[in-house]
Amino acid sequence: MNLKTVFRSTRTSVAVLASAAGVAAFTLAVTTPAGAAQAEHHPASQKPTIVLVHGAFADSSSWNGVIERLRHDGYPVVAPANPLRGLASDADYLGSFLESVHGPVVLVGHSYGGAVITQAAAGDPDVKALVYIAAFAPQVGESALELSNKFPGSTLGATLNSVSFPLSGGGTGTDLYIKADKFHDQFAADVPTSVTDLMAATQRPVTASALDEKATEAAWKTIPSWDLITTQDKNIPPASQRFMAQRAHAHAVEVNASHAVAVSRPAAVTRLIEQASHVTTR
Repeated sequence: MNLKTVFRSTRTSVAVLASAAGVAAFTLAVTTPAGAAQAEHHPASQKPTIVLVHGAFADSSSWNGVIERLRHDGYPVVAPANPLRGLASDADYLGSFLESVHGPVVLVGHSYGGAVITQAAAGDPDVKALVYIAAFAPQVGESALELSNKFPGSTLGATLNSVSFPLSGGGTGTDLYIKADKFHDQFAADVPTSVTDLMAATQRPVTASALDEKATEAAWKTIPSWDLITTQDKNIPPASQRFMAQRAHAHAVEVNASHAVAVSRPAAVTRLIEQASHVTTR
């Protein structure tokens, strides 16, 4: 079953002074915490802010292993919540969040989050690099649904539950969840079930219409991009990921991992993000 079946129905004095200075310096050396010493070695002002955007069926905690590593290496990091309500509105939301981040930004998107950063970064001079992590990088006029079905290999459709919800302007929308008993194998097969059971219970749904909404911007055309391709991905076929990476002339790396690569392989994700960040410090 492919995703089209699911969607068809729902379309950030000097001597004294010298002596005093010596005492002050000694006191500072004794009392300065280890974190401050690390910040001095890796000044935040010399590093871009890493903004991490999660995708469907996940939340910002999916970046925890990556955040821990980036912060250890001296990077300021934020991982705002992605509303998952619609591509244009989600991109507008992210764009407004980016206005609160000062200085250069490396913008990272996972899965559907890739489509959101592709649209939100367009025309933003502070975004110096885009990093796609098992993610969609649509062209203008393309949707996530279209790209997931461009090549065979996605088994997501058959694992989804559809749940109706009321729209503020009237009518109903459809939220999509991955069934709990399918979540591990479909989304995160290389993650322990003790973890995926929690991920399944806390997953955030995406609206069917968001995955079917067409992009109106393609920031990868003007902003350098990096791409982590997951070869064991059952959500976005590896062939689709390669197609998008090649089209964007992205610096691509392949890793033997599931769609939940930020959880299963946070070190690999961190390495690629840090490679991308170097473009902002040249």
